[in-house]
Order: sequence, then C-alpha cells, then structure tokens
Amino acid sequence: MTNERAKFGSRFGLILATAGSAVGLGNIWRFPYMAGNNGGAAFILVYIGCVLLLGIPCMISEFIIGREGASNTARAYTKLSNGTAWKYIGFMGVLTGFLIIGYYAVVAGWCLQYIFASAAGELQGDPKYVAGYFSEFSASPVKPVLWTVAILVITHLVVIRGVRGGIEKASKMFMPTLFVLLLGLVVASCNLPGSGAGVEFLLKPDFSKVDSGVFLGALGQAFYSLSIGMGCICTYASYFSRRTNLLNTAVHISLVDTMVAVLAGLMIFPSAFSVGIAPDSGPSLIFMTLPNVFQQAFTHLPLVGYIVSIVFYVLLSLAALTSLISLHEVCTAFFLEEFRISRLRGATFVTVIACVVGALCSLSLGHTDLQLTIFGKSVFDALDFVTGQILLPFGGFLTCLFLGWYVPKKIVKDQFTNWGTLRGALFGVYLFCVRFVCPICIMLIFLNQFGVI
Repeated sequence: MTNERAKFGSRFGLILATAGSAVGLGNIWRFPYMAGNNGGAAFILVYIGCVLLLGIPCMISEFIIGREGASNTARAYTKLSNGTAWKYIGFMGVLTGFLIIGYYAVVAGWCLQYIFASAAGELQGDPKYVAGYFSEFSASPVKPVLWTVAILVITHLVVIRGVRGGIEKASKMFMPTLFVLLLGLVVASCNLPGSGAGVEFLLKPDFSKVDSGVFLGALGQAFYSLSIGMGCICTYASYFSRRTNLLNTAVHISLVDTMVAVLAGLMIFPSAFSVGIAPDSGPSLIFMTLPNVFQQAFTHLPLVGYIVSIVFYVLLSLAALTSLISLHEVCTAFFLEEFRISRLRGATFVTVIACVVGALCSLSLGHTDLQLTIFGKSVFDALDFVTGQILLPFGGFLTCLFLGWYVPKKIVKDQFTNWGTLRGALFGVYLFCVRFVCPICIMLIFLNQFGVI
C-alpha cells in the first residue's frame, strides 16, 4: 500500500466511470415503463426537473464529502463529522452498497445466461415456452448461482487492477460499447413496421396524467438512477483531482444517465408496439416479453432478430457490470483502508462474501426446501426492500442535513469553487437545495413508499 491516494487519469475516464456507476438495469427497464405510463414526454420533463432540483445537488454533496475526505465512504464521513454520530452515515453507505451487490449480481447473472441462451437459439419458438424459460431457469438451484459467481468474478478482476488500470480502463471500454450497442438497437427498433406508435407512446406529452404520484415517482427514479446514497459517488469522488469541476461533472453524468434511459425507451417501445405487445415492467419485461418481441418483430429477418437478441443482453450485462464495479469498489476501498490490507485481499474478501450473499438471494427464489426468507420475504426481495425503500432514501436525507447544516460552509464552498478558482455563481442555489429542497423531497419519497402520503 502507498500513502498517495489513486486518482482518475483523465476527465473523460472520470465521467465515464462515475456515469457507469449511475447507468444500470433501472435505466433499461424501469425508466421507459414509468415514462410510458405516466404521461410520456410529460414525465420526462418532470424527471429532468427532479434531476436538477434533487439529483445534481445530492450528487455534488457526495462529491464534496468524498473529495474532502479523500478516503473510503465511512472514513470520509468520519473525518468531516469529527467522529460524531454523523459518521455512521458513511458506514450505512458501505453497508447499503454491500447488500445491493448480493441481489444485483443475481440479476446481472441472469443477463449473462440470456446472452448464451440467445446465441444457442433457446429463446426462439413458442411464446409460452420463452416465458416459462425464465421461471424455470431462475428457480434452478445451480445455474443462476453459477452465473452470479461468474459476474462477480469478472467484477473482481476489474477492481483488483486499481482505479486507473482497472475501473477507469474498463469504463473507457464498456461505456462507449454500451452506447454503440444501444444506438444500434434504437435504429433497428425504430425502423420496424408500426414502430411509430411506440415512439409516440413514449414521447408524446400527456399532461393529464401528471399528478402528485407522478412527481413522487419521478423524484424516486431520479434518486435511485443516479446512485445516490449507496457510497458509489462518494467513493469515486475520493479519486477526483483538485481541478475537477464538481458541478460540471454532476451535470455531465446526469445527462449521460438520462440519455441512456430515454434511448432505452426508444429501443423497447417501438419494437413492442410493432408486434402489438404492451410492455410490462421489471424482469417480466426483459426476460419474458422482449425475447418474444425480438422474435416476432423480425419474423422476415430471423438472422437480424437473432443478432438483436444477443446484442440486447450484452447491453444489459454491460450496464449491470459498470454498476457492480462501483458497488464493489465502495466495499473494497473500505476494507483495504480500514484494515490496512492490500487491494487484492480486500477485493477478494468482498467478492467471497458477495458470492455467498448472491447465492442465498438466488436460492431464495428457487423451488427449494431451504425456506430462505426474512420477515416473510425471500432473501432477494428482503434485501431489495431494505436497501431501496429504507437505507437509500434515509442515507440521502441524512447526507443533505449533514452537508447543509453541519459541515462548515467554508469547506463546502471551497470544494464547490475548487478553492476559489471557479466563480461558483450557483453556490447559493446549490446550498438552498441541499438545506431545504432535497431533504423535503426525499422525505416525501420515503413517506410515499410506505403509504403515509
């Protein structure tokens, strides 16, 4: 171990790596579905507003904590809190990242399986068979576990190579590839007969559907899509240089994240509408509905349909992998710095534990006699619920209070303006959002999830 902390080698690599943390499976299936069923372009406009008012200020807050602390998430909060109870926000971020790895790797493993299933032609044939294929596969006690371990091993091989040689280098390969594949699928989808109805469904604004529920849904999507509250943004910011413009970086990452989400909608809806299938959300969309969509949409061009299916699941795997890398790094940085061990040993420890948690999550979904449940939920669903509906919003809420009211204003302004080298004209707006707008919005999301409002 060395005393000098690693840094990203270039601004381009920094943005791609941090954007890769934000871009994930939620961009591919959740955003298009929410937009399509909540006013189309009207929802997109509300979502962009939420990103500006909530996402970017929260992201900058984690940037400030990470770069000022120049250490793993737990230690960064500890430094800025002077060892007071606020430090536990950082430990909660590490715990959240660790728990998310377990069940997220299971879904990422499904994507890997579907690459090979598509290549082998196993997803062609009767639609009922294709739909049943996922149920049978996900309930298997062996295959899903093996794929979960496989995706975690790939993640491990990237993380052990460090910030520049592993994370940044991988991001420079994965993210451009993801964009190229996504654009190719959008072009193929939008050129299908009848695809115009799908484009209209997504992009035609219907303001009659915009109500308080749509605003809360957009707030929640912005919060989760940008990886706020799980330690990824804070950890990556600890590798930023003093010259990194935090506001510009947050804006660029938000633009990339939103662009991927909208393009995903332009990929999914035109192809689905071209064959008269109304897309559902979640796993039923990407693992049951879309294989049938690709098969039917390209009936007269079976080779194209075959290639599109493979490319789609490669795209999903890349999106999942970039997020897994950032989650893994949160935990790896914590162990190597707090226990003063090598990156290899820290990453190996994280990978082994993640494999165990992932295996339990996968087995809890299968038809076994193990009865792997927590409070009546499968381990998979329990971790999803605890992290998504409790730890993430609560962590984001506390971070806003911590940075807005506890951390000295001078530290916050110095980081925001790069120690006076930037104008910082929007600093007052940012601080107002962090102190008032963001905590109120996050609390509304939190209460809405539990049916209080």
